[in-house]
Amino acid sequence: MLKFSITGRDGGARTGRLEFSGRGVVDTPAFMPVGTQGTVKAMSPLELRQSGAGIMLCNTYHMYLRPGSDVVKEAGGLHAFTGWDGPILTDSGGFQIFSLSALRKIEPAGVHFKSYLDGSMHFIGPVRAMEIQRDLGADIVMTFDECTPYPCTREYAEKSLALTTDWARQCRQVDIGGQSLFGIVQGGGFMDLRTRSAREITSIDFDGYAVGGVSVGEPKEMMYEVINHTGPLLPYEKPRYLMGIGFPEDIFTAVAAGFDMFDCVIPTRTARHGTLLTSRGRVAIRNSEFRRDFTPLDPDCACYACQNFTRAYLSHLFRCREILSVRLNTIHNLHFYFDLMRKIREAISAGRFDQFRHRWLADYAGPLR
Repeated sequence: MLKFSITGRDGGARTGRLEFSGRGVVDTPAFMPVGTQGTVKAMSPLELRQSGAGIMLCNTYHMYLRPGSDVVKEAGGLHAFTGWDGPILTDSGGFQIFSLSALRKIEPAGVHFKSYLDGSMHFIGPVRAMEIQRDLGADIVMTFDECTPYPCTREYAEKSLALTTDWARQCRQVDIGGQSLFGIVQGGGFMDLRTRSAREITSIDFDGYAVGGVSVGEPKEMMYEVINHTGPLLPYEKPRYLMGIGFPEDIFTAVAAGFDMFDCVIPTRTARHGTLLTSRGRVAIRNSEFRRDFTPLDPDCACYACQNFTRAYLSHLFRCREILSVRLNTIHNLHFYFDLMRKIREAISAGRFDQFRHRWLADYAGPLR
């Protein structure tokens, strides 16, 4: 089971510790790399550890469709199957059903949807979502929710919220053994509905709480309003998870609002497309200006790529479409994120989070080079 303790505060921002029985400790605020298919793309579990990862996220939807949650269970669960011995969080699959299924039918009992792999039809409801996640054997599992789309009418958002609350209650009744269960707050871009959802979900008494339905196409201003509005509504003593958020400026906003956990594909996806994140801003390594740049990618970075290779070599690998390009770029971007989270924790502990936030963003801002 999960034990959470708060170790420090600076305004709304806070540091904490997630203690997992037999899986170690994760310091918060923490970023969780996304292992969509049971692997963080281009990274071995050893490299993931060396980059600074403490906890990994796996996607229930994808692992259910392929290789099948029954296969993972037979292998001994996700930890044995993937070779990752640290904590694992699985989402419930609600967002992927929303984003990847061209055909889906929502009803009170759950969702009928078509597989993006072969067109076969499937059904997942709250009970089935819990059974799948129990088979996967993650340390933290999520309630089944309906990810409210943007834009949507208030009427739709209210119906979606009601479904999410009803499904959350059903999820809570399923025996999941020693796994920790987080509830999810929805409500779209309507702040009064976010308040209602937070009140209803927190009344069920979960092990932690998440905010979903953000970064689904809404304007940044609305996303930040949701973040700042909902953070203080969640129980102070429980971990708070903002789902699917990953740009550094968004993480800073969410940390200031009291969130502890984040996940996003941004560092790995941008790495595959040749965008590298540095302390001096983003670098498009494909650009011709780097062909004869024999300096490190980021002189302030201690990752394997920056310590051993030049911008010219990284640019060459990317333009040649070498597999090593994806690997080195991913190693760097993930190290960048984990190092940023470490610095955020240190700044909170020192009581200078706001100063650090403004200075770091000023250094990082600027056009893509």
